[in-house]
Amino acid sequence: MTTLKGPAIFLAQFLGDQPPFNNLKTICEWAKSIGYIGVQIPTWDSRCIDLQKAAESKTYADELKGLVNEAGLQITELSTHLQGQLVAVNPAYDVLFDGFAPENVRKNPKARTEWAVQQLKYAAKASQNLGLNAHGTFSGALLWQTVYPWPQRPAGLVETGFKELAKRWLPILNEFDKYGVDLCYEIHPGEDLHDGATYEMFLKEVNNHARACLLYDPSHFVLQCLDYLEYIDHYHERIKMFHVKDAEFNPTGKQGVYGGYQSWIDRAGRFRSLGDGQVDFKSIFSKLAAYNYKGWAVLEWECCIKHPEDGAKEGSVFIKDHIIRVTEKAFDDFANTGSDEKFNRSVLGLD
Repeated sequence: MTTLKGPAIFLAQFLGDQPPFNNLKTICEWAKSIGYIGVQIPTWDSRCIDLQKAAESKTYADELKGLVNEAGLQITELSTHLQGQLVAVNPAYDVLFDGFAPENVRKNPKARTEWAVQQLKYAAKASQNLGLNAHGTFSGALLWQTVYPWPQRPAGLVETGFKELAKRWLPILNEFDKYGVDLCYEIHPGEDLHDGATYEMFLKEVNNHARACLLYDPSHFVLQCLDYLEYIDHYHERIKMFHVKDAEFNPTGKQGVYGGYQSWIDRAGRFRSLGDGQVDFKSIFSKLAAYNYKGWAVLEWECCIKHPEDGAKEGSVFIKDHIIRVTEKAFDDFANTGSDEKFNRSVLGLD
């Protein structure tokens, strides 16, 4: 068993134009002041990191790591969620997802995909330069617009989609393997990898690649009515990252899983600050500890009601209180009478 590392915080939802949230140094000092010991860095935000430079310059990576360490924190992982989304985009979403890409590749899906793939490859080397062993991303989606099959999906469409998805990701996975880093897909609605079944289809197409791992976030499973505890039993060997995020699902006579096109505040399924939702974190932390999860517990704050700074302050305490310092001995060791093969055979009546 292993004691989880944390608390840590994903900076993506907290970065802004006003101090202390407008640069890496001051946001790290803020995070430390409210109880965090680690930060997860979004690589698309230049206020935090120059991803290409971190990949190409070990000196720059060391300076970045040193800046975070000076604040009393560690870098837990890097994230390429926005770039990963662009590895696979169905044309139905071209206009919306162009906003995730630099202007010079917008309205050019081929160039945009090539840019995204290169970003992921930079992230692999940057992670190695920073001494990290896991990285978080999205899979992108070629099939999501067909998730509810009306009109019915053409025969073979899903198989074709996953073969293409794997074709795009396999060279990236190999790059992460080259640098000794696990690539962790956040299983998430809107992605082709959005539950266990889709993850397994992808794994099959990438030949069960050892680096095709998981970022576990139970909030997305609450909103899908998926058993997020049993999920850990199935996939614990692949879970290498953990977003601690809460959610609630309260269906009514008017709406359910799909949310009726309502804003987040009016949806049956909503993300909440830690402790305000329905996720059974006591059981999650127990399972991860028992299954020897060696990574970080990282707050991802998304709440449609509470102020983010309050959510962050409460979140550090919440995570710290849920991390289990695992035992190094059995509770009944005091009653141990010792044994050897001769004694064991005697107990069994064999001698």
